Parts: sequence; C-alpha cells; structure tokens
Amino acid sequence: MLTKVSHVFEYLYLVVAVLSVYKVVTEWGQEDAQTWLFIAFAVIGVFMFFFKRSFRKRMEQREKNNK
Repeated sequence: MLTKVSHVFEYLYLVVAVLSVYKVVTEWGQEDAQTWLFIAFAVIGVFMFFFKRSFRKRMEQREKNNK
C-alpha cells in the first residue's frame, strides 16, 4: 500500500513540474509574470521526483533483504 502511495506522489511532482513549465512558456515576457518562481517549481519538482524514486527503491530493496 505504501509503495502505491509513493508512486502517486512521485508522479505528482512531475505534474507540478510540467504545469510550471507550461506557465513559464505561456507567461514568458509579460511584465507581471512570476516566471522565475515557476522555473524554480519546475526544477524542484523534477529533483523531488528522482529523489523520492531513489528513496522508494532503496526502501523496497531494504524490505526485500530483510525478508
């Protein structure tokens, strides 16, 4: 059950990154746009996806070794 929840959160980070990139592309060049904030969200989202993925895989490997 916990791994299924982890999978969902991993992909939610990717969704946040994709939506942030979309927002940056659509608002690039506008004066009041907060593009740097959304660029940061995109970078953090991709980083968190890979971080959570590697963490989950380590936990699965640890559980497999303990059995």
